[in-house]
Amino acid sequence: MTAHGASREATAAARERLDALTDNTSVDALALADELAAVTALLDREISLRRVLTDPAQPGEAKAELAGRLFGGQVGGTTVDLVSGMVRSRWSQPRNLVDAIEELANTADLTAAQQAGTLDEVEDELFRFGRIVSSNTELRAALTNRAAGTAAKTELLRSLLGGRAKAGTERLVTRLVTAPRGRSLEAGLESLSKLAAERRDRMVAIVTSAVPLSDPQKRRLGAALAKLYGRPMHLNLDVDPEVVGGIRVQVGDEVINGSIADRLEDATRRMAG
Repeated sequence: MTAHGASREATAAARERLDALTDNTSVDALALADELAAVTALLDREISLRRVLTDPAQPGEAKAELAGRLFGGQVGGTTVDLVSGMVRSRWSQPRNLVDAIEELANTADLTAAQQAGTLDEVEDELFRFGRIVSSNTELRAALTNRAAGTAAKTELLRSLLGGRAKAGTERLVTRLVTAPRGRSLEAGLESLSKLAAERRDRMVAIVTSAVPLSDPQKRRLGAALAKLYGRPMHLNLDVDPEVVGGIRVQVGDEVINGSIADRLEDATRRMAG
């Protein structure tokens, strides 16, 4: 197994453990998200600590015991068990462990939204907020200003999202803005959107049309794309008058251009043949 493959396998195993934990309704997914975020912040700051916890020369059990001593009493037993299991695994780079714990924190928040029946709204709000940020240079500057403190950014986001967006959206965006960990705001929001889609085992299609699509058009396009790609498809919808009489669909790196009718007819032909 390659080093890169080791980190990928370790992350996949951690995701499975998180899913098993949050399937149990007695586990508070929101509390788990907060605790995993706190562990992420600590390991992001403490370079030597994350190196020790990912040192391939040290036995996995020894690293798990160290994690238990470090985090026990600081976070709940569920979080300690989850992190201890992760440090038993092999990681290609110390940072990969921190990235994986952060992903689990975000996934726990999305799981809480799913349990509350609000995951669709959170998914859409993350996409819309990304569009707003990309089109508003002043807002982007305020949210990415390194001189601005965490409290100021949190208050700004509360004024923007509080009462207007789902609590899960506000939590995820606030965490990203206050702890970007070297990512651009746009990259972070895109990553959250993809994670939300994966939570529902769906692919994301960014659909840009000259005018808003009707509900029947959305259903037809979603069904056609799902059959073409072999997976359920979530549509993130955007309107751009410059797309005159047509539509632009982006799924991952693939871009489909053409009129709505033409693309749907072509999709139908491809499915039939």
